[in-house]
Amino acid sequence: MSDAHTSHTHQEQAALKLAKMAGQIESFFAHYPEEKAISSIAEHINKFWSKKMRQDFMAAYEKNQSALTDLVGKALPQIRH
Repeated sequence: MSDAHTSHTHQEQAALKLAKMAGQIESFFAHYPEEKAISSIAEHINKFWSKKMRQDFMAAYEKNQSALTDLVGKALPQIRH
């Protein structure tokens, strides 16, 4: 296995972990009205995730949101990177 493949696999695993974390944040805010939930998800990620985490998350999912839950996908435009 080459280093490039190992690194790529690590990046994919990190992106999946961030998506899972974002889904857990969504679960917390799921009972809010939709627009409030979306802004709350983005606010939480902006406040508590490092810039690197936000950048990695956006790089992985900004163009393909299929692995994200609905509200997390809708929160993407409000996440700073």
